[in-house]
Amino acid sequence: MHQRHRHRHRHHLLGLGSLLNLLPVVLYPNQCAVPTSIRKSTATMATEPKPKPPVAKKVEHVMEMFGDVRIDSYYWLRDDSRTDPELLSYLKQENAYTDSVMSGGKKFEDELFAEIRGRVKEDDVSAPVRKGEYYYYKRTLQGKEYVQHCRRLIPNAAEAPPSVYDTMPTGPDAPEEHVILDENVKAQAHDYYVVAAFKVSPNNKLVAYTEDTKGDEIYTAYVIDAQTGAPVGNPLLGLTSYLEWAGDDSLVYITMDEILRPDKAWLHKLGAEQSRDSCLYHEKDDTFSLDLQASESKRFLFVASESKNTRFNFCLDVSKLEDGLKVLTPRLDGIDTSVSHRGDHFFFRRRSDECFNSEIVACPLDDTSATTVLLPHRESVKIQDMQLFKDHLVIYEREEGLPKVTIYGLPDAGEPLKSLQSGHIVDFIDPIYSVEPLESLFSSSILRFDYSSMKTPPSVYDYDMKAGISVLKKIEAVLGGFDASNYVTERKWASAPDGTQIPLSIVYHKDLVKLDGSDPLLLYGYGSYEVCIDPSFKAARLSLLDRGFIYAIAHIRGGGEMGRQWYENGKFLKKKNTFTDFIACAEYLIENKYCSKEKLCIIGRSAGGLLIGAVLNMRPDLFKAAVAGVPFVDVLTTMLDPTIPLTTSEWEEWGDPRKEEFYFYMKSYSPVDNVKAQNYPDILVTAGLNDPRVMYSEPAKFVAKLRDLKTDDNLLLFKCEFGAGHSSKSGRFEKLQEDAFTYGFIMKALNMIPDVGNGEN
Repeated sequence: MHQRHRHRHRHHLLGLGSLLNLLPVVLYPNQCAVPTSIRKSTATMATEPKPKPPVAKKVEHVMEMFGDVRIDSYYWLRDDSRTDPELLSYLKQENAYTDSVMSGGKKFEDELFAEIRGRVKEDDVSAPVRKGEYYYYKRTLQGKEYVQHCRRLIPNAAEAPPSVYDTMPTGPDAPEEHVILDENVKAQAHDYYVVAAFKVSPNNKLVAYTEDTKGDEIYTAYVIDAQTGAPVGNPLLGLTSYLEWAGDDSLVYITMDEILRPDKAWLHKLGAEQSRDSCLYHEKDDTFSLDLQASESKRFLFVASESKNTRFNFCLDVSKLEDGLKVLTPRLDGIDTSVSHRGDHFFFRRRSDECFNSEIVACPLDDTSATTVLLPHRESVKIQDMQLFKDHLVIYEREEGLPKVTIYGLPDAGEPLKSLQSGHIVDFIDPIYSVEPLESLFSSSILRFDYSSMKTPPSVYDYDMKAGISVLKKIEAVLGGFDASNYVTERKWASAPDGTQIPLSIVYHKDLVKLDGSDPLLLYGYGSYEVCIDPSFKAARLSLLDRGFIYAIAHIRGGGEMGRQWYENGKFLKKKNTFTDFIACAEYLIENKYCSKEKLCIIGRSAGGLLIGAVLNMRPDLFKAAVAGVPFVDVLTTMLDPTIPLTTSEWEEWGDPRKEEFYFYMKSYSPVDNVKAQNYPDILVTAGLNDPRVMYSEPAKFVAKLRDLKTDDNLLLFKCEFGAGHSSKSGRFEKLQEDAFTYGFIMKALNMIPDVGNGEN
């Protein structure tokens, strides 16, 4: 299931690069404790004037509701056109101030970047995916920011059934590599370049892809001949990244309304003008958004409309496009279904208030009301996702905070379906880890998944579901002498104020930490949208771990790690559990000698930036330094304004502050509304000028108000990327540069930057 979240990175930002990366973000810390700057000779310090931070002008903007008056002196910083010269000048002053403050550590930051980049195998290929008579894969090139999308013919494809032992031939006698699309060439004319969807037609003759050249997540779709690269028809404008083939000569795509809510599904015939496309469905309820997926069997496309609490589905039979969309599951408040297809049946993952962790049901194609429960609801196991094959059903589950993959055999396609018994579980090697489904071949018995842990680099496995054998197809190369056995990963549990046990994932270098309270520690958190921040690998993070840092993830409520109720207990009028859980995790780490207050740094992005802003206001004494990336910090004002992207669709996440109870609850934690005259730790805040998920003005206001009210002389830096959106810059090395900058800030706060004058460390 795909969902728009205020973060996504998709990896994971979690990685700064899943949400992506979504998913989990970046991390770091180390030794000593002096609030600012690097150690320098007293002579230098005496002659070097300290740069003065910019001061944003104040323009009184009065907001009143329920008899409550709020004055926002920095409301003027919001300019939806992003063209106001005074605003842009102020943002540039903030960037210049940040550069000036960080300039003393620039040499160290450059060394850090070289070190981080030095771990990357720059020329590489992904694990090839088999489709028809071709292997498809991505290639990266030495020194290049972006990927090439490539394919090669499979020798004797018809006589060679898929096997976990398949290897793509690459020698001089192998079929020639063909580059379908080189993103490096396309990106030359742009500061920002992202290809989101890249879809090969069923007959392998055409490719449709979507590109974003600003970071605003408004895409243009192109269709090209896969062999010659020649364009087919005119580009499709103003799309989301949802795009699927409906046969070999039609596409289905989704567009957005003026608040960037995916609201219309369209059918496009190749060669026709976009103005002639037929609208398959228009979702008029502004709390709902559309998404689009193809069944693994490729026989159906599914358009779903979902709010944060409800999801219903339509299907399009690819062989009968003239029939249009048909209702598959009805719109019932509080019922959330996602769907797929195999043989004579539709399969549904269905969640309701009673079945809060979901159940799996199936029904005949011609009678969607005749459902059979295949896997019943379980209170301790959450069903997260399902993947169908000709003879198998794969269930992605969560239990005790960890993902599980369970495989069930299915009867022959014409046979009746009944309750599934005794699935077998895929075994994993680490105590804490992350596992994600990857594209697999429906007609085969080979499951492909991506596995990693905090010490195991991303690894693509093919799993033979009949034989129970796993074969490693690709592991991300980590250069520079990386040895996984040097690192220790742990799962610990902190007690929240209400007694709930909060899981923590921890990693450190076994020979470099003392575990006596003196080690630097970077604590990451997210805790919204039911997103699971599973412990995964990030090569850049080694630059912290190899300097004696401990890195930890707090799996706080509001996320989905411990099941649906974990999320329910960290949203709406229970949102503050997210913040107090994080504080409890920080206190646990201090009490158990992983660090001290003087060595504890925290980081979060997007809704995780809301977390950082909230805990800074609540417990500024607890942390040495904080990084808030593209933070959602002006919660109350944003959620009162339905013209801002994501607001209407997120009343079911945060609550609707047009109702008095939610208004005052949100006001009590919204970071901008709770900045006060007190001492704060060192803080770095980032923004993207074109960010459609968190407007740049939210972090800008937060920084301006902090500058005005805080009573300390600690660092407060603001960095606004002019050529980026929510996921920061688009190039792979540009992202690593941001990691180096962030790590450099954290180490500056911890006084860990080596003295450039005498070589002293």
